[in-house]
Amino acid sequence: MSRAHEAGALHAEAGHREPHWLRPPLDVNALVPQLWSSTAHRGGDGRVRVGGMALTDLAAEHGTPTYVLDEADFRSRAAAFCSAFAGFDVYYSGKAFMCAALLDWVAADGLNLDVCSGGELGLALRAGFDPRRIGFHGNNKSDAELVRALDAGVGRIVLDSLQEIERLSILAERSAAEPNVLLRVTVGVEAHTHEYIATAHEDQKFGFSIAGGDAYEATSRVLADPQLRLAGLHSHIGSQIWDTSGFEVAVRRVLALHARVCDELGVTLPELDLGGGFGIAYTTQDDPEPFDVLAKGLRDIVDYECRALGIAVPALSVEPGRAIVGPAMCTLYEVGTTKQVPLGGEATRLYVSVDGGMSDNIRPALYDADYSCTLASRASPEPAILARVVGKHCESGDIVVKDEFLPADVQPGDLLAVPGTGAYCRSLASNYNHVPRPGVVAVRDGACQVIVRRETEDDMFVLDVGMPA
Repeated sequence: MSRAHEAGALHAEAGHREPHWLRPPLDVNALVPQLWSSTAHRGGDGRVRVGGMALTDLAAEHGTPTYVLDEADFRSRAAAFCSAFAGFDVYYSGKAFMCAALLDWVAADGLNLDVCSGGELGLALRAGFDPRRIGFHGNNKSDAELVRALDAGVGRIVLDSLQEIERLSILAERSAAEPNVLLRVTVGVEAHTHEYIATAHEDQKFGFSIAGGDAYEATSRVLADPQLRLAGLHSHIGSQIWDTSGFEVAVRRVLALHARVCDELGVTLPELDLGGGFGIAYTTQDDPEPFDVLAKGLRDIVDYECRALGIAVPALSVEPGRAIVGPAMCTLYEVGTTKQVPLGGEATRLYVSVDGGMSDNIRPALYDADYSCTLASRASPEPAILARVVGKHCESGDIVVKDEFLPADVQPGDLLAVPGTGAYCRSLASNYNHVPRPGVVAVRDGACQVIVRRETEDDMFVLDVGMPA
């Protein structure tokens, strides 16, 4: 497990050319299906289309960079997840990406919603999402946020500290409310992922430690509190989890606590939330399990542990975000410059600069995340060469795609599309270097609709109180 260098992947090991998993493609124009939304394809004219729309047409109408969201793909993934996890309560994790139009799809397709800030809760409420279907997460929720959740009547609040139990109890009494709560517990599992997105080991900010006894104490306190209704336990082991093996120890430890509560406190907890973190394919090295395989694996683990403990199987819930929205979106850029950079000896690397970067996708700099890309505006007869796609920001770590094979004739004015950008790209977007954030365009059946408009300079400057009128 490694930390990303503050300047990003540019400062990787000496002599680095391409990672061991990246191979020159047989056809540089081919799209790798598992990386793209289900409607993406390259047409006979060489242009990439998504949702029946040519990306060149979207660029001409909406500019670049632009996030392109495939509505049919998102909704089919949501339906497939609900079908595979039938019997579970499925909460879409809004932090991955959320806007009013997408919440309409989430509600219509039968998913609940998980939010983790007052702003996310505010968006959901303004969009008309049923508060009874909302779970409110977060490790440091303010009094104002908790009061808003209580007043709205959110379905459940996930508690994260002993102080929060006390605060929520006081606020609930003032509001004459009796909220349903879950306790987030830390199971001491080291998920095989980047350390910044592994969330179940002991040395991190989330949850009540099972090993340290905090989880049992928190359970006892909530059960003794007349204002709070303990709905169950919550565990989340991290993100970009490829299979169910990482859940085995986590489930065993959470259900052991569940059984102890039943035995010693005489209470059967109704629910177990297993969290989310199901991974997607960003590059050809990634091979996530299908939804039905994940669901069966989790059911089997829970059933086995419950039989071993002699307890009834609780109601189960999960919180997918990336697994549903991640592959449904791509980001469209225009190439501005290209240059060959010497690496020593005769080796060179082609640097392709685009009109976006770390302000619309911080994940490569933050997590050393890998992405793929393709030339979207045309097909090319030229051979594939190793390239690095970089952004326009004043940072050497401003890398969009660290390693990819692109046609040798890629040039200014070409369009590049990066798949798999639905999760945590627009959500983590910033105005670094005072660059406006891109808009989000939803496509379906040959039509497009702006669902988050492109930010303007006026939008950015409106908060600067010293700006002349």
